[in-house]
Amino acid sequence: MDPIFTRVSTRQFVPDRKVESKYIIKILRAAMAAPTAANQQEWEFYVTEDREIITRLSQVTPYSKPAANAPVVIAACYNVNALRVPEMADIDMAIACENILLEAEYLGLGAVMLGIAPFEDRMQKVSEILKMPDNFRAFMIIPVGYPVNKHAQEDRYEPAKIHVV
Repeated sequence: MDPIFTRVSTRQFVPDRKVESKYIIKILRAAMAAPTAANQQEWEFYVTEDREIITRLSQVTPYSKPAANAPVVIAACYNVNALRVPEMADIDMAIACENILLEAEYLGLGAVMLGIAPFEDRMQKVSEILKMPDNFRAFMIIPVGYPVNKHAQEDRYEPAKIHVV
């Protein structure tokens, strides 16, 4: 449970320190361990270390700039042809992305989710940059790397927000 209570969003990464491929595989395995509605497993993941692609992804939104200095970026996407319960795709993908963040934390890496969906213009830009097939939809971009510094997670537990009925 420690990664849940120590994970923070990382937006600055150690320059020129690559993420080992064995860690990328572990992160993607964690993503694919997430539950999905009707077991549809609609996820697809694009992984890039290409500086040109990363730079372009970092310009998709005003908030995607942290991707620019990451050694690797994962774009979480979903395949519309795999959807048996389309209304649940965003929830399924969010769970997979959270697993990415938690596994990155466990491995001593940092990451941050940069929102793409449900904004069609952002989704289309990512699709074009990654040359995704027409049946794929971009959901989130997640820069991953070794954090420059690590701060403590804020304790957000608020008993007043718990309602027992």
